[in-house]
Amino acid sequence: MIERLDGTLRVTAPMIIANARALLEAGRRSLTSSSPPAGTAMLLDLAAVNDVDSSALSVVLAWLRTAGARGLTLRLANPPANLISLAALYGVSELLPLA
Repeated sequence: MIERLDGTLRVTAPMIIANARALLEAGRRSLTSSSPPAGTAMLLDLAAVNDVDSSALSVVLAWLRTAGARGLTLRLANPPANLISLAALYGVSELLPLA
């Protein structure tokens, strides 16, 4: 579901409502367990995600809040085009820090 390698979190599961809660919790655990020191930049790699719905946007925004609360910088790499489209539709594109 989520793999953590050095400073990268790699999402490997579809980001859809059916598993949004599990993804949310897995991401939070990855960001809070043995997290790097404050000020560290981390990458959220979405290259393996090929299915998203609007819940994906909520999950990503929650991860950004969790990272921010820990003093981490989280940037998105390889976001699916439809995630970017949903962010534009909802007027939150500027909240997604693209790598």
